[in-house]
Formats: sequence, structure tokens, C-alpha cells
Amino acid sequence: MTFLSRRAFAAFAASAVLAAAAPAVAFATEAPKQITLDWATYNPVSIVLKEQGLLEKEFAKDGIKIVWVQSAGSNKALEFLNAGSIDFGSTAGSAALVARINGNPIKSIYVYSRPEWTALVTTKDSRIGKVEDLKGKRVAVTRGTDPHIFLVRALQGAGLTEKDITPVLLQHADGKTALIRGDVDAWAGLDPMMAQAEVEDGAKLFFRKPEANTWGILNVREQFLKDHPDLVRRVLAAYEEARKYSLTHYDDLKRSFIGVTKLSDVVVDKQLKERTELTHSRIGAPQRDSILAAGLALQQAGVIDAKVDVKGTVDALIDDQVPLPTN
Repeated sequence: MTFLSRRAFAAFAASAVLAAAAPAVAFATEAPKQITLDWATYNPVSIVLKEQGLLEKEFAKDGIKIVWVQSAGSNKALEFLNAGSIDFGSTAGSAALVARINGNPIKSIYVYSRPEWTALVTTKDSRIGKVEDLKGKRVAVTRGTDPHIFLVRALQGAGLTEKDITPVLLQHADGKTALIRGDVDAWAGLDPMMAQAEVEDGAKLFFRKPEANTWGILNVREQFLKDHPDLVRRVLAAYEEARKYSLTHYDDLKRSFIGVTKLSDVVVDKQLKERTELTHSRIGAPQRDSILAAGLALQQAGVIDAKVDVKGTVDALIDDQVPLPTN
């Protein structure tokens, strides 16, 4: 057996430590050159965040560019996330769950609103007055969004399925236009287009169920969260600043919202004052329960395969470990 001198052993030990540390240094993840987020008219906090340049100020010292992309609906935000073209995306909780089930590697990490942003809508002169009246009718809907999931659950509650209607697949704004033009009989609506149809065209919300509207959720690409947890924390801190500002400065929130939507005061008040609550931020049990209830209902309706572990997927989707500012 060969014995090492004390000095030789010390040198050997030091080199072993350096060798062990070398892979960690070599494979350390570098900070990205830019962070890409969506903004959406169904996420009013994102509009304030963008307008005030809070993220641009936060990351200027790091040389990280902030890039904004508009999402026209949860489905578009989820497509962008899945493609890696955005790092953070705004969706409904139920839409995020369905996307995760379908293999979209996202994590839900933050609550930007508790809205009643969807209902079933028809024209002012329509004879449709209840969900059962939709049988055999044409209904505009955007697949992969909370309004779509809301429609499926409403049909289920009335003993119907999507096979009992004729779904007309359109993005939200186009669905509203099709309804007012008479191309469809009903529409699974989304604010602010839904509020606009009410105010300007006399459209009727013939089926409402606020508790079936799942929360407004901010999602992040799972790999981005894994690689850059501190950057995610800083993004959420800026989101919190924008949310709190929106709560205490309604006139500024409204002005910013009108600036991008060009909608009237009364339409914006209907969405923001009457149907949008911005008092929540931390994701947790209430969102988990709401998303799970939606998932189980969709599974019962046959939209989600019976073999899917819905609860397990909800647990995998929600990450409540990203810290938020305490003041």
C-alpha cells in the first residue's frame, strides 16, 4: 500500500475539491439576454406593468431586455409558452390545466385576478334564455380557454354535450362580431368584448356562474423557472407592485386600459369595477380547488381522458414556492 505525505495528501484533496466544483461552474446557467412576457386585455395588471416600465427598470442593471407580446386569449398564451416564444403567459387556471395535461411544460405561479370574465351570451332579441335552448344551435367559442371550458360545464349541467350544438371556432373578438352579425346564435363570451356587446349592442348574458370562472393565472415555462428562479422572483415582485398600484389607483388603471382597448368608460367600468377583483396574488388552495373542480368536470364530460390523473396534474401545475414581497 502506498502512503501519501501530509503535504501530498493536502494537495490531492484540494485538487479533488476543484475537480468536483468544476462541472458546476462549467454548466452554470447564464442569465438570458431578454425576458419575454405577454400582456392581455383579460389581464389588466399586465397593462399597468407594461405601461409603467417596472420590469424594464428592474432588469436594466442586468442588461436584460424586456419584450412584450399580446395574447388574444389563453389559447394563444399557451401556444406561445409551449413554443418558447414567451417566458411568462396569462391564462385562466382551467386552460393552464388542460395545457399541462396535453404536455405543455408550464408552472402556474401567481394570481393576477379573480374575474367573472365569461358567461354565455346571446343577442337582445334572441329567444335563447337558458342553456337547454342551445340544443341544435350555433355557438361561437375559442377552444382551450376558460369560456370554452365554461361552455362545456354549462352544457353538462343541462344534460347536453358539445355534440348537441354546432361549435363555431373563432377567437374571442371574432366570436363577438359573429354573434352581433347574426352568424351564430350564442357565444361563450370573454371580457372586455363581452361587456362591449352588452353596452353597445344590448347583448344578454343568459347564463352566468361566477364560481365556474377559474382564476386569472400567470404561468412560466418550467425550464425557465428551473434555470432562473431569482429572475422569476423579481418578475413577480414587479407584478405585485403593478397589482397593488392598480388597486389603489383605479383612475390610472382605467386610463391605461382605455388607452390600449379604445373602449368607452361604461364598458371598462363594467369589466374592471363590476367583474374583476384584484385583491389576490399568492397562488394556493383556492386556485387549486377551482382548477381541480374544472378538471374533474371536464373529465366527467369526456373532454379529458378518464385515465388522466387530474389531481396529480394540478399538483404538478401549481408552484406556490416562489416568494412574493411581504410589504
